[in-house]
Amino acid sequence: MELQNKLKAIAEKIEQLKDRIETEESTKHAFVLPFINALGYDTFNPIEVVPEFTADIGLKKGEKVDYAIFQKDAPILIIECKHWEENLDNHNSQLFRYFHATKTRFALLTNGIQYRFYTDLEQTNKMDTKPFLEFDITKIKDNEIHEITKFHKSNFDVNTIVNNASSLKYTKEIKKCIAEELVTPTYDFVRLFANKVYDGRLTEKVMDEFTDLVHKAFIQTINERINDRLNSALNKEAETQQEEHVEVEEEYSKIVTTEEELEGYRIIVAILRRKLEISRIAHRDTQSYFGVLLDDNNRKPLCRLHFNGNKKYLGLFDEDKNETKVLLETIEDLYTYEEQLLQTINIYEEL
Repeated sequence: MELQNKLKAIAEKIEQLKDRIETEESTKHAFVLPFINALGYDTFNPIEVVPEFTADIGLKKGEKVDYAIFQKDAPILIIECKHWEENLDNHNSQLFRYFHATKTRFALLTNGIQYRFYTDLEQTNKMDTKPFLEFDITKIKDNEIHEITKFHKSNFDVNTIVNNASSLKYTKEIKKCIAEELVTPTYDFVRLFANKVYDGRLTEKVMDEFTDLVHKAFIQTINERINDRLNSALNKEAETQQEEHVEVEEEYSKIVTTEEELEGYRIIVAILRRKLEISRIAHRDTQSYFGVLLDDNNRKPLCRLHFNGNKKYLGLFDEDKNETKVLLETIEDLYTYEEQLLQTINIYEEL
């Protein structure tokens, strides 16, 4: 979640600043270095992130890659940067040379918006011509964030990434082929289906007819699948809402909010407002307990008041959202747990 927030912040920064970024060097400082930093690497530590890393090739000296990230005195990722408006298709040959010279397993080509990660799946120490991971940071998807996480300093493992890279690369290529076939079916693709359903001779006229039929059939199949999924989800949601509505009405009729619970809630608010705006502190009473929530979100409990029995308890939560009950002699004892209550806020605010 922390990485996702940092990537989102970089994307927002790009939208705000890109039209004012006029040079490659500015692109590095404004967009690329924050990305490296988001991966947990210290961009101010020249032992960990080496700028202008020498990648001499044979007799050709003075070749330098923009950045090299090091672990245990060895480069684990080299990064070549271009101006944010540059088309990256024109620059992977340069990175190809650097990859061979540095003996690293991973290379990144980026203009600060488009990111392309390469490795050597096809031939050892020879960079593949196609990236195994590619994304636009301004349109990033959850599954892409999951893959980027593997490059974080705390997670980095060469074997894990390489083993997964093959699946990523070829899945991406297959999806690309499928997308192209859906738009313009090739002869072989049409022939595959025509042979399954047509017993006659596949003449040029028949193939022309089946090209249109295959295209329509696939589009219709996709639309039907989408509609089925949507209808199923809508029906399930309607059923769930109806069930929840009945349950809530039944439960609500049995709930009695006491003055003691409200007094305890006012004390909790007085403590939490030191770190939170009052509008973010909410409460929900149930039959079992009186809950205090962050942003009125059931998944963000701040504490619970168990005042329904003969004894009064305060329920405190740890970072795994496990509740621990502590006995209160009086309601005023809530003040003695100020530090724990304020610490609970950090569980959610640091995500």
